[in-house]
Amino acid sequence: MSILAPFEYEFFRNGFVAALVIGALCGFIGVYVVLRRMSYIGHGLSHAIFGGAVLSYVWDLNFFIGGGLWALLSGFLIHGISRRRWVGADAAIGVVTTSSFALGVAIISTHRSFTRNIEAALFGNILGITPLDLGIVLVISLVVFAVLYLIRRPLLFATFDPEVASAYGIATGKIDLLFITLLAVTVLASTQILGVTLVAAAMVIPPVIARYMTQRFQTLLIVSPLIGAFCGAVGMVLSFSLDISSAATIVLTSAALFILLELTLLARRAKPRALPPLSRGGASKERLDRFFGCV
Repeated sequence: MSILAPFEYEFFRNGFVAALVIGALCGFIGVYVVLRRMSYIGHGLSHAIFGGAVLSYVWDLNFFIGGGLWALLSGFLIHGISRRRWVGADAAIGVVTTSSFALGVAIISTHRSFTRNIEAALFGNILGITPLDLGIVLVISLVVFAVLYLIRRPLLFATFDPEVASAYGIATGKIDLLFITLLAVTVLASTQILGVTLVAAAMVIPPVIARYMTQRFQTLLIVSPLIGAFCGAVGMVLSFSLDISSAATIVLTSAALFILLELTLLARRAKPRALPPLSRGGASKERLDRFFGCV
């Protein structure tokens, strides 16, 4: 079978473009997720959105409307609770996400007429993406890319040393809240394609691979989205050829690339390269510029 054969079908073309865009978006925002050690938040938000997805189906709302409002609410709750000194971020995520997921399960137990839709929310339905859905995903991706680019310097500064960043006049609380919002919106767009169970992997694996390949933050922001888009494209083609889940194949392609890189490094007996470690204390704006260049 020709490698171009799948592109004869419109549903595959839509899914292919969606996989490219979401792969790049997850790879881009995933850089900050990994550097801020927030991988569990991406995982938690994806499960929290499940409650919103179920409510959307019950109330006959568009997934992006119902799920989007629920994602923003979950993100704000997590941010608000985690900023209280006596409650850690992990506890806040646990409370919000498990409650939201349980709400979705409770509603499913009383409405058993939309099993297929719920399966799509859990495991993704990339081949069922409509042109309208694809347009919404493209708009969301462009907005998230643009906002992240505009706040890249204060976000980077707040990532490595929030106390010094505050001393330099950066509103770290607002920056964190904005980042959580962007993360929630990204998870929302990705859930429709990859499903609840695989979104976190798409945000974590490409940036981790990219960190093996470069020591510069600027390069990291380029390499990670490219890896995400590449895995999305290859995963789509392989899933069509092997007749297996597209979302799972995309993530497994990323995992295979990571394992291949690890084996290559082991064969060369070389230590994996990573970004120079920065402590959360004692860093300055000049030091950040010296490590990462003009971001």
